[in-house]
Amino acid sequence: MPFGCHLSASAGYAAMVETALAIGADTFAFFTRNPRGSRAKKEDAGDAARARAMLQERGFGPLVAHGAYTMNLCTAQPEARAFAAETLADDLRRMAALPGNFYNFHPGSHVGQGVEAAVEQIAAALRQAMAPDYPVMVLLETMAGKGSEVGGRFEELKAILDAVGRNDLGVCLDTCHVWDSGKDIVNDLDGVLEEFDRVIGLERLHALHVNDSKNPLGSHKDRHACLGEGYLGTETFRAIVNHPALRDKPMILETPNELPGYQAEIALLRLLRKS
Repeated sequence: MPFGCHLSASAGYAAMVETALAIGADTFAFFTRNPRGSRAKKEDAGDAARARAMLQERGFGPLVAHGAYTMNLCTAQPEARAFAAETLADDLRRMAALPGNFYNFHPGSHVGQGVEAAVEQIAAALRQAMAPDYPVMVLLETMAGKGSEVGGRFEELKAILDAVGRNDLGVCLDTCHVWDSGKDIVNDLDGVLEEFDRVIGLERLHALHVNDSKNPLGSHKDRHACLGEGYLGTETFRAIVNHPALRDKPMILETPNELPGYQAEIALLRLLRKS
């Protein structure tokens, strides 16, 4: 079971691997471009090759790259939607330099168009961007369901998966988001996973974002907390890291931390896994 956190990509892929090793991580996440904008770092084939060699040598689990928050594939504005689709295509082209890993993104917000229209717009962008035999698994993230956000219900993610019709498309489950969306993973983790399996299929679940929540169940607010400092609590994460349906998935921390805090939380997850 690989554990890691979000790392800065400013110094390149190989530097992220070195940072991950220094804090005891054996996976990590990174933004493919400015998370609040659109600018992407210049590509460096040599850096990618060094990182691939280091990842293999040190036995890392799959990485979980993250698309920009501003990439809304189902916005009501056609020009912005087209730009988002171009951004997705460019991200996937770039991620092909790290085959065997994951690319995760927020499905987007329909801004009054309705979920049905949003599903088709998101699916159309994915169908256009994903080349045949694409070497990276693309993941839709479970969302808190705030406003017109798509992905707060498992059925919405299932509709996108079905509309795209590819097996190299899956889901990343965010613990804060599913709790904030109304799924009680504190008192009924098995029930939530059974619902996921019934609606989507657990074979489509490939990674987790492991975050506590600052808000009560069903708040639809999406505010992350450090592990054990929110409404989920430490025992929920003990159950998650030891659950037979989850224990082989890469788990990424997105808690409000700097590197020392992430190092401590990675150590905590490993302790919970053993106890």
